[in-house]
Amino acid sequence: MVPSTLEDAIAQAKEAVQTALNSGCGRIIVDLAIPEIALQAQAIALEFTAIFADYGEGLKVMFPDSGAAALAKRDWGEKEFKTTDLGSRFTPIDRKISPEDRLFLLVCPSAVEIEYVEKLCNLAGDRPVIMLIPQLESVATVGIGYAARQLRERFLSTLETAYFLKPFEGGAIYRFYPSLWQVWVEGTTGLQLIAEEPQKPAGDRLENILMGKTDSQSDATSSAKPKKTGFLGNLQKMLKALNQ
Repeated sequence: MVPSTLEDAIAQAKEAVQTALNSGCGRIIVDLAIPEIALQAQAIALEFTAIFADYGEGLKVMFPDSGAAALAKRDWGEKEFKTTDLGSRFTPIDRKISPEDRLFLLVCPSAVEIEYVEKLCNLAGDRPVIMLIPQLESVATVGIGYAARQLRERFLSTLETAYFLKPFEGGAIYRFYPSLWQVWVEGTTGLQLIAEEPQKPAGDRLENILMGKTDSQSDATSSAKPKKTGFLGNLQKMLKALNQ
């Protein structure tokens, strides 16, 4: 069920990641596609480290740049796990990985770091890589050239989305591994599940799903305006809390 608070979403995401890991998934995405969520990436990452406590020093938390990594170290204090960055042209990423590393938690990587992310996954071998709140959507959707197609086929297609939540005005796209991708819309009695898809619904496919829902509604239902309560109301509170 679609969560009504950020706390519920994080709890669900943790459970989905553990299920995906237990199922043998090695390249996992947790995507809370909520405006300004990246501002809370550090705090959310710290919450996620709790589910990897058994890895001890084998857990390595990685940020896109040295500044973000240094800030996390300062705010978190001494921790059993290691915290570092993805490297740079002066410090190759292969120097950031050691044989003792057992699992990598990559926090908020963007399209700018996509080459580093792909190399990390290659260097990790059979060690799990968890991508938390990645900003990679533009990489997956923008670009029709040969290089863009190669990247999608070679790398992006190997990633498993364990958890996804993207609210929009009147509903949400949602996935909780191993369930199908779901589309929910706000009705007069709350959120309603209107579609389940094997792939992430987007673009024309999502529009067709939403239009089909609109066409199938009765006059009474379609004429009633959903109240700004329930999921959408809680979303507004969620976004407000992120800025406090």
